[in-house]
Amino acid sequence: MRILVAMVVLAFISTTAFAESTSERMRGDRAPDATDVISGLYAFSRFQQGLLESTDLKGNAEVKNLAALRAEEAVKRDKALKAIQNTIGTEPRATKTTSAGIGLAKPDDMDGPAYVRSFYAAQIPEYESTIALLERYLRTPDNPALGAFAREHLPVLHEQLKDAERTMADK
Repeated sequence: MRILVAMVVLAFISTTAFAESTSERMRGDRAPDATDVISGLYAFSRFQQGLLESTDLKGNAEVKNLAALRAEEAVKRDKALKAIQNTIGTEPRATKTTSAGIGLAKPDDMDGPAYVRSFYAAQIPEYESTIALLERYLRTPDNPALGAFAREHLPVLHEQLKDAERTMADK
């Protein structure tokens, strides 16, 4: 009987340890490597391009202009990132496309301020996720060029996040 109890306890402990390590990986507690960062930044760029695509020609001018500006910034960021990626010799991992789930209402579905709020609200979690990724990477960067890139872009992303939060609060 003692042997059976010992086996059950050991099985439970080993299963619990596996579950904890799996949940740590699933939560993203491990330090991201260069490929993770490159993949995440490309996903963020796709999101920003998706914002531009989701704005309607009849939509709010403020929203269209900001979406165009962010998409242009994403293109510039991607060009710089591509050079680093080529130097490292890595390929980004396939990630889910966030732009498909932007969830902006069409301008006809909402009044002006509500549409503008939804535009900014869609950006906030994307910025937070990208900023968190870069901050985690900078704790233990595995590539000096990508580390410099992250340090250069992190303050810009923080400022853009603050702008989005401030504008959403004002609308």
